[in-house]
Amino acid sequence: MAGSRTVGPASRAWADGAVAAIAADQRRSADTHLWKLDLPAVAGIDFYLKDESTHPTGSLKHRLARSLFLYALCNGLIREGSPVIEASSGSTAVSEAYFARMIGVPFYAVMPRSTSREKITAIEHYGGTCHFIDDGRRIYAESAELAAKLDGHFMDQFTHAERATDWRGNNNIAESIFGQMREERHPIPAWITMSAGTGGTTATIGRFLRYKQHSTRLSVADVERSAFFDGFATNNADCRCEQPSRIEGIGRPRVEPSFVPGVIDHMLRVPDAVSLAAMRVLSRRLGRRVGGSTGTNFIAMCLQAARMVEEGKTGSLVTLMCDSGDRYANTYYSHEWLAANNLDPSPFEPAIEAFLAGGKLALQFEERWG
Repeated sequence: MAGSRTVGPASRAWADGAVAAIAADQRRSADTHLWKLDLPAVAGIDFYLKDESTHPTGSLKHRLARSLFLYALCNGLIREGSPVIEASSGSTAVSEAYFARMIGVPFYAVMPRSTSREKITAIEHYGGTCHFIDDGRRIYAESAELAAKLDGHFMDQFTHAERATDWRGNNNIAESIFGQMREERHPIPAWITMSAGTGGTTATIGRFLRYKQHSTRLSVADVERSAFFDGFATNNADCRCEQPSRIEGIGRPRVEPSFVPGVIDHMLRVPDAVSLAAMRVLSRRLGRRVGGSTGTNFIAMCLQAARMVEEGKTGSLVTLMCDSGDRYANTYYSHEWLAANNLDPSPFEPAIEAFLAGGKLALQFEERWG
């Protein structure tokens, strides 16, 4: 059989030990906190933020990396000493480097040469090796070629994210949200808002909502330079975007295999400057910096809250804080970087602040319903 490997007692024992090490690490980890945002002016609507920045590697991608490693180990795809390769220059690579070091295998992150020094340093901190390419469009092909050359395993987060996570089990992010909401005033959220990177988290949440027959709906925000919204709007998985996303961790040039449009109730496209404006507003409200993708999630939450207020509805809304803004001191929080990328969030901040103070949300978005 093509791709088969000889599995003997020694290799099975190693794999068992690797799975046990990851399971032990998970048992030592507390669940991430669910913050309630105090916004009394938005009458009858409760805002909640699940803080994924508190994972050991500092982002939501820690969950994905753990699931990907367990999936690969339990499918016999990672062997003792064999390298793991991933196409990522962001938080997924940082988290995968962490788990690769934990089980004692080499890790290679294939990334554009333009990747920030902060991310390179974080990957190398956990023992990973950065493999640079000049043409970002070759990131998938280069990763597969490197895996073949090194006789390793290409993890391929964009294909396997939606299948690696057990959406029916008791250890996924959706189950955690509903468990933490159990004693709240509105324990079943009206909406969960999220953005898409691989599409894996949105698939997990959407499937869980249907499996548990919750009335909660899922709204997914996409960014300017991304194919997800167009793919959803036109029901065309072949949609492409030529420019790379400026909001790290979300938005892709193609509709990734892990993106499952059938579990999404609503999508919107958020201009990058609006995402960063929402990031700034939320950071001030929290007294700490959040990242750009959290800004995207938050403005999607504000849109649904505004719609509920207009319709005279009450209820709760949940979104994710994907990572800390400290990672973006030299990008989203840098005036020089914003100017170089022709981004100015400041005109949009007053509209968001006005809504949070009890006014209407004076922003328009391109939207589609599932």
